[in-house]
Amino acid sequence: MILGRSAILKAINNGEIKIEPFDEKYLGPASYDLHLSNAFRVFKLGRRVMKVTDNLDFKAFTQGVWVPDGESLLLMPGQTVLGITLEKITLAPYIAGWLEGRSRFARAGLLVHVSASFMHPGISNHQVLELSNVGQDPLELYPHTVVCQFIFERIEGEGVYRGVFRTQTPESFWKD
Repeated sequence: MILGRSAILKAINNGEIKIEPFDEKYLGPASYDLHLSNAFRVFKLGRRVMKVTDNLDFKAFTQGVWVPDGESLLLMPGQTVLGITLEKITLAPYIAGWLEGRSRFARAGLLVHVSASFMHPGISNHQVLELSNVGQDPLELYPHTVVCQFIFERIEGEGVYRGVFRTQTPESFWKD
């Protein structure tokens, strides 16, 4: 079941959901808006074969970039970069979530995730965004812009994500 505004607030007050930093003005009818941080990873130029195996390391073929406040990162048509949310999301073992884009930016061609929109129960981290420009014009990405929303969902049973990205932060994300 997807949580509505009142259920999200109740879950926050009960400690089932933690959002850092939290500001109620970003809480919608059934989601919470998330901001783009200053940290990005840009794919290195060049044609090389990346072996799609369990050992694939995104840092091996990307370069960390920190975009200062007020400045932007240019995303060309057909280009993908990785970003990360400013907010840290912590979920109880029986709450999962979904990252979704915002229609105002989707209409300009911005995708916020290529394929990894599901967030496991029990996470406690910042969310990486696979930002792709499928439009015709370059897009300027500005830190602190609300680029996506997090939809909370109760699951049957419990589980806790213990994967390799369980502790990702903007600082650890962009540094090589």
